[in-house]
Amino acid sequence: VRELLAAGGMPDAPPDQMMDPMREVLLTVVFAQLVAMLGDGTAEDRAAAAEALWKLSRNAANTAAIVAAGAIGPLAVLVRDGDALGKAYAANALANLSSGNAANTAAIAAAGAIGPLAAIVCDGDAQGKANAAVALAILSIGDAANTAAIVAAGAIGPLAALVCDGDAQGKANAAVALAILS
Repeated sequence: VRELLAAGGMPDAPPDQMMDPMREVLLTVVFAQLVAMLGDGTAEDRAAAAEALWKLSRNAANTAAIVAAGAIGPLAVLVRDGDALGKAYAANALANLSSGNAANTAAIAAAGAIGPLAAIVCDGDAQGKANAAVALAILSIGDAANTAAIVAAGAIGPLAALVCDGDAQGKANAAVALAILS
């Protein structure tokens, strides 16, 4: 997997590609290796693994396999302890895994990702702020407990500041997050 990532990364997964049995077996192995990379290796390795999981998690057929490989906990740790790029990619992966899936949303909150995501909105780089804002928005959809946790984590002020002072993507994502949180 490291060689594949070094050669230019994992290709984006088509959104609704059907899974054939051989592809499922291969991806199960790849997901397990990517999850392992989230916890060891260099900061660059961890960011590359998070990027691959983010891109692959855009495919609904991959989401369950990524979660089954144990990705939520290590992604939550990376969002807290990674470098700027690792945090940004981990935030996007968590957003994708949460989208439309209440069980994954609960698991992400239980893994402690809400506080670190709020912190990224406050003091991350531009990409991290934008990605964390969208992750917080998705985590709060229809979930009063997560909404309360996001508010308690102090995310409202930094989201409002991002609407005013962020780049185009950060402004848009923060505005959506604030609309959902209100």
